[in-house]
Amino acid sequence: MDMTEIHVIKQHLIDPEICIRCNTCESVCPTGAITHDSMNYVVNAETCNLCMACISPCPTGSIDNWRTMLKAKAYTIEEQFGWDTLPAEVPLPEGVELNEGAQAPAPQPVPATQLESGEVPFVSSAWGATLPPWSAAHAYINLYGPKTGPTSATVTGNFRVTEVGSDYDTHHVVLDFGSMPFPLLEGQSIGILPPGLDANGKPHYARQYSVASPRNGERPGYNNVSLTIKRVLEDHQGNPVRGVGSNYMCDLQVGDVVQVIGPFGSSFLMPNHPRSNIVMICTGTGSAPMRAMTEWRRRLRASGKFEGGKLMLFFGARTKEELPYFGPLQSLPKDFIDINFAFSRTPGAPKRYVQDVMRERAADIAKLLADADTCFYVCGLKSMEEGVVLALRDVAQQAGLDWDTLGAALKQEGRLHLETY
Repeated sequence: MDMTEIHVIKQHLIDPEICIRCNTCESVCPTGAITHDSMNYVVNAETCNLCMACISPCPTGSIDNWRTMLKAKAYTIEEQFGWDTLPAEVPLPEGVELNEGAQAPAPQPVPATQLESGEVPFVSSAWGATLPPWSAAHAYINLYGPKTGPTSATVTGNFRVTEVGSDYDTHHVVLDFGSMPFPLLEGQSIGILPPGLDANGKPHYARQYSVASPRNGERPGYNNVSLTIKRVLEDHQGNPVRGVGSNYMCDLQVGDVVQVIGPFGSSFLMPNHPRSNIVMICTGTGSAPMRAMTEWRRRLRASGKFEGGKLMLFFGARTKEELPYFGPLQSLPKDFIDINFAFSRTPGAPKRYVQDVMRERAADIAKLLADADTCFYVCGLKSMEEGVVLALRDVAQQAGLDWDTLGAALKQEGRLHLETY
């Protein structure tokens, strides 16, 4: 047996029974080692450097699985795609031991000097925090899951929140848990189990949706929650497809009962200390956690018991007709929240994206970047993430702030959160 054959690794694997296919792991992986097909999320043993960047953000713990393997016998991506359950641990040959010190150090954000010189590509996810702000409330997670069993909730409302149009049908769905405990915070999410079987005859996996209501319920004092869901009628390539979870949810009637797992998420949480500032940057249904945070601050303000800092919202969509909650947003007091819209497909107008509007408001963002009481939240399509983080970097540098130091602090202090899909 030569040296290649006896090299031993700790192979990183994802449990397909627990994984809810939320894409968090793939979006934060700095080496591109995580990928997925229609069934499973998997890790490429040839690319994974054991940096652990994906462990903390995973809402279910499905990511935290390992097998001590001969490198020559490591499970391939193709093998992992075919799994329904994780394989059992395979004993190593007699006399073979795991190499000590094989684990690589965690990657650090790339310094701006290297970015400008073109030495390395920009990795926006490297700047995202995996810890919540220090003053965030305690989050409960995984109370109901694939192995412990789901709980049920009753539909008490299903309202369209975009103007009429077949390709941007977005709904505000309200679910009531009755007497079943289901504590939720702004920024958390839940999983919905669509009924029926998939093309392989297996039960549909859970679809994850961010909570759009504050911690005391869509209706204050009630054990209910709201979700913002866009009906999926085409894939990313524009081909016709009927999304299983989104169409199921958008078609629900009052009185229907759904199966729910969760809660999920312990880092994308809002600060609770007085005078803390919140900057929210989102597109489409990425507005759900932003609505939740805004409504909680609005209720605190109405109570007169909380001195909140500045709220700033950058909200992007193709047109205003496709933007959820466009009407209600217009009625919020200007001295309560600073709202900035970016529309990329308005007839007769130039394309404007959230990062473009952020640059237009550079002076105000720079002041907030320099304030240690400010938290930034980004939620929406994956394609927006790099542009937004680059805009923050550029605004900071133009204001004379050192981005390498500031960006690292935003990450380490739980003040820059990225949740894209």
